[in-house]
Amino acid sequence: MLDGLTIVREALPRTVRLVSTARLRPPVLEALVAPGEAEALAEIEGATSSRLNAEQRGTEGVDRDELVHGVPYASFVNASFAYWKPREPNRFNANRGAWYAALAVTTCMREVAFHMADFLARSGALEGVVDYAELFSSMAGEFVDLRAAPGHPSLDPDPALGYPAGNAVADSARARGLNGVIYPSVRDAGGTCVVALRPNAVQSVAPGAVYRFVWSGEAEPAIARLSD
Repeated sequence: MLDGLTIVREALPRTVRLVSTARLRPPVLEALVAPGEAEALAEIEGATSSRLNAEQRGTEGVDRDELVHGVPYASFVNASFAYWKPREPNRFNANRGAWYAALAVTTCMREVAFHMADFLARSGALEGVVDYAELFSSMAGEFVDLRAAPGHPSLDPDPALGYPAGNAVADSARARGLNGVIYPSVRDAGGTCVVALRPNAVQSVAPGAVYRFVWSGEAEPAIARLSD
């Protein structure tokens, strides 16, 4: 599936990903237990957390040895690979997770806004408030580069057409030992996205600003910066 596509060795010193701030907070149940019961809470979380299970035993799609350990924000990197929805694939991942990022936060905003608006519309109302935090990271290594192939089938804006083609590219890239795919954003004209297909491709993760997205009946949300 990589015939005719460009493979580049690239160093990306600063990419950005937006994650819901709900994932940055302590477990909701933590405030409901006495200090002596914290260990029991940890056992409950361990039994139900795909990320913790993956770190301890691996999953069907990700081997334990692939995950990262002992580095800042390792849990966020590992969670992105431990969680996925086989019935709702993304552009470059269906059978395992991946780390999606972009070169500019405005590209992340448009990508996130599109997918969240689609989710809200399917839920019945384009109403909602979600706070997102920046996670910066660096990446380096060999990538499939689709920037010179904007007409590639994997970049079709229709998920029913683009996602199967994208997953075929991703599967071939992993089989060849490549770190990911660099591609033109489908939702932000002129923007560039990158998907890391391996946890150890995501390096030097650090937090950034927090933004609030507010949907009030329209697909385009109002976005406000809440913090640095």
